Order: sequence, then structure tokens, then C-alpha cells
Amino acid sequence: MTDSTRGRVKPSTAALFRLLSLLAAVPVLALSLFRAVPAEWPVLVVQLLSFTPWLAIPALVALLLAFVGRSRWQQVLTGVLLVCQVFWLFPPNVARPAEASEGARVELKAMNINSEFGQADAAGIVRLVRENGVGLLTIQEHSQGLQDRLSVEGLDTLLPVRVSDPTDDAGGYAVYSRYPLELVGLLPDTSFKMPTVRLTAGANGSVAVLEVTTVHAFPPVDDRVSQWRKDLAAVGRVAERAGNTLLIGDFNATYDDAEFQDILARRQAGNGAGMIDVAAASGSRLVPTWPMDGQPLPGITIDHLVTSAGLGSSGYEVHKVAGTDHAAVLATLAIPGA
Repeated sequence: MTDSTRGRVKPSTAALFRLLSLLAAVPVLALSLFRAVPAEWPVLVVQLLSFTPWLAIPALVALLLAFVGRSRWQQVLTGVLLVCQVFWLFPPNVARPAEASEGARVELKAMNINSEFGQADAAGIVRLVRENGVGLLTIQEHSQGLQDRLSVEGLDTLLPVRVSDPTDDAGGYAVYSRYPLELVGLLPDTSFKMPTVRLTAGANGSVAVLEVTTVHAFPPVDDRVSQWRKDLAAVGRVAERAGNTLLIGDFNATYDDAEFQDILARRQAGNGAGMIDVAAASGSRLVPTWPMDGQPLPGITIDHLVTSAGLGSSGYEVHKVAGTDHAAVLATLAIPGA
């Protein structure tokens, strides 16, 4: 082999790599266009957009194949696609919690779990509450059976205040607390019951009030994607209320869904600030919360803690719980008090 031919890729082989690069790039390009344009896309597109973070892998493969195939225009195209994926993976405009002020703040460890029709392991839930000092626990798909098992495991001693409506279907909910709770009401026109409760917490002479909405949006499936949008719009209206606000639960939406971004963009009455996704603010938004039961799907993040801008947050964690396809999510909140 002469120096002029050493290291070259044969034309036929280069053409094959160009073809493979194109095959890898086309679906990335299509979904990137859908991701970039916030529209009411059909259900299949909505479902695929949930897996946007995973597009970085085929985008990188397409770029490498384009270089091996020696196609300049494909190198440019796939390079741009990869930059887009990196931008969406690590968005520079993620809202951060407010800096701690000199005013009084009350710390509260909040945790959420979708129990998958009440099948979640009660002992595992109570262990997480006990070991992490959880003061607020919210549950979706709560059943009477799970409530009874939680009581047997000692949850009523750890969190003695409860507002719950257990059911045998996916519509049940529960809110457990170490502090007093008052049921404010239910969000109207939603597929599952989404209660708002007022929590009054006190520590070291300070008192803080937090309005907590337990979120359980209908999944974007079949012809019910419009209901999913209505559910998230209802949650968004809660975000516009004045005061300390926590939206916590199974949103059935990821950070890459325009409908979830709309919730974060809602401006709260009184201060005009948007909402904060605690996972994204902590740099952990790519840690999946579903599916946790071995389904052959890439993991995505659909369980969230979303706070009003005045709340501080730290210590975001994700924990697997046996018996359910959702992970538990928890974080420490710093609630402005008086």
C-alpha cells in the first residue's frame, strides 16, 4: 500500500457510512424540530418527545459516521443536531431557587410517590420517611389497602396528620404531614383528583404557610392527550396564585414537554416570578423516575417537585420503591416564614 492510499476509506465503504449517518440523523432531526416548536402535537409525537434526552446518543453516532464517511454537509448537519441536544440536556436558563434571605425560614423535607394502584411497598415508603426525616408525604394512586399497610408500618406515628381519599382505581390520593393540614379544595375538571392543602409549619419560633397541590395528570395516551393538556393547564393556574406554593406529584410530563415548560413559565401573582423545577435546579433533571419496574423503555423524569420562586430547595434525591413503576422523589424545602 502506498502512502497516498494508506488510511483512506474505500468509496463504497464511505458511502455506506454516509447512509448510516443519514439513517441515524433523520429521526433526530424530525424530533428536534418538534422539540423546538411548542405546538399541540399529536399523541405519538408527545410520547416520543418525552425521550428527548436520549436523542444525544444517535446524534453523536450520526456525527461520528459522517466523519468516517467524509461528508462535509453531513458533518455540519449532525454537528448542529448534537449541539441542539446538548443545549436541551443542559439548558442555560434553568430557574434557580431564591437566595436565602435573612428572614425566617422553616425547613421541610417533602417526598412524593405514585404507588401504582396502591401496590407500592409500605415498609419501603415508611423507611424512606423515617431515615430522611420527611415531614410531608404525598401519594398518587392511593388505595385503602396501602393506607392500612402504611399504618401497620408506623407511618401514622411519624406523620400523624392525614388528608386522603383512597380508591381502588388510579384516582386515590393521600397527603401525610408532621404539621397541621387544611384541605383547600380540588382542582376542577381534571381526570384524577388533585387536592390542594394548606400546611402550616413551625420551627424555632417561626411559622410558615405552604399551599401544596398533589399533581396526577392523565397520561398522554390514545385520544386522551387533550385531557392531559387540560390537567396540566389546571396545574398551571395554581402556579399563578400568590404565596408559597409546592406542586408535587406525577405530572406525566418531562422537562422537554412544552406543556410542562408552560407551568414553569407561569408568573406568580404578587412577584411576577416563574416556577422552579427542583430537579432541574439541582442539576438532576436527567435522573429518571419512570419506569422502575423493568419495562424495556429508556428512563424518563415525569415525577416532579415544582416550587414558587421564593422557596429554597436542596438535597434532591430519587429512590426506587418496590411494587411500583415510579420512583420516590424528595427534597428539602426552605419556606419563608414569619
